[in-house]
Parts: sequence; structure tokens; C-alpha cells
Amino acid sequence: MSDDRVTLSVAELADYCGTQARFLAGRSETIGRETDELLDEIDEDIAEIRERLTTYSAGPDASAASPPTPNNTETDEVTQLDDLETALEEKQAVAEAKRERMAAFQELSEAYAELAVELTESADDGQEALERVVQFEQRHDAPAYFDDQQTLLEIVADSKR
Repeated sequence: MSDDRVTLSVAELADYCGTQARFLAGRSETIGRETDELLDEIDEDIAEIRERLTTYSAGPDASAASPPTPNNTETDEVTQLDDLETALEEKQAVAEAKRERMAAFQELSEAYAELAVELTESADDGQEALERVVQFEQRHDAPAYFDDQQTLLEIVADSKR
């Protein structure tokens, strides 16, 4: 019976970790740009709400002596302002979720980079390095971060089936 296992060197596994780290860093930058764009939209929305509130507060005729009575136009404006506020809150929640996701990608990127260094400095052979990478990916739920590619953890799991 022959051993059909593919063996990888410590250097190859360290390179894999470095590649994963760079991929995640790039993904983090993309999420950062998306978040910046969303924050710009939020700023624009806030400016629009402020402008509309100022216009609404001033009213159509600020010199009118009669007490204000709500009409359909005012009710529509209040409804529209409420809708804008709701949309703004939703965008803010999305922006916060993106920030958290970006931070998670950055943390895993840094952890992969550290693992690459550790493997280079302390792994005795490719098998030990592979085991450390697989354990690392399992602890960090690495497959969740890679939509378009398989991690070593997934490859090893598939090979055992």
C-alpha cells in the first residue's frame, strides 16, 4: 500500500499563510472603502435631514399670527422625515456591521501573518506545520472568511471523507 498523501514543506505552508494574510488584508481594505462610501451617504442624508428640518421649522410663513394647524403637507413632511431617519438608522447599522467585519478580517490577517512567522521559526517538518495550520483555521473558523477558495482545513476535511 503506497502513501498517496501530498506533503508540503514548512516554507510552502508559511507561504500559504502569508498569502491568506494578504488576501484577508485586501478584503479588509475593500470593506473599508465600502464603509467609507456608506459613511459619505450617511453624511449626505444627515445634511438633507437637517436642511429639511430647518425648512420645516421655519414654516411656509414665519410671520403668520394664527396658531399653526397641521395640514396634509406638514403631515407628509413629518412622515418623510421619519422615513429618512429610519433609513439613516439602517445605514448606520450596516456601517457598524461593516466596521466589525473589517476588524475581523484584519485580525485574522494579522494572525495568519504571525502564524507564517511562527512556522518558519519553529516548525520541525511539513506535517507538524500542516497540523498547526489546520488547527489554527479550525480555531479561527477561517473557512467563513473565504467565499471563493478552500482553506487547508476544508481540503483536509474533504480528504478524510
